[in-house]
Amino acid sequence: MSTPSACPVCTLENTYQDGALFICPDCGHEWAADGAASDADEEAAPVLKDANGQILADGDSAILIKDLKVRGTVLKQGAKIKSIRLVPGDHPVDCKIDGQGYLLKAEFIKKT
Repeated sequence: MSTPSACPVCTLENTYQDGALFICPDCGHEWAADGAASDADEEAAPVLKDANGQILADGDSAILIKDLKVRGTVLKQGAKIKSIRLVPGDHPVDCKIDGQGYLLKAEFIKKT
């Protein structure tokens, strides 16, 4: 049986081994005890598609396809987004429009 190491996500040492996995009770992260990638790590990067079905990647340029009301302002249709960053969560597209940072859903942009 291997000795538990610190969690690679939260770096706390309150980990334990359960079968072939190490588990961190503080953040809930699980990883393989033998160092191999687990199924959860392989599925961590889902494929995101824009409104037209094209696959999005970090650094892509995009355009808004409809007006969006966000934080009391209106983002106009056709606004250009120079560089996007994909993040996990409900709104997976992190971008800047006119100097302001926004998290958007992929269904409201199209890749250019």
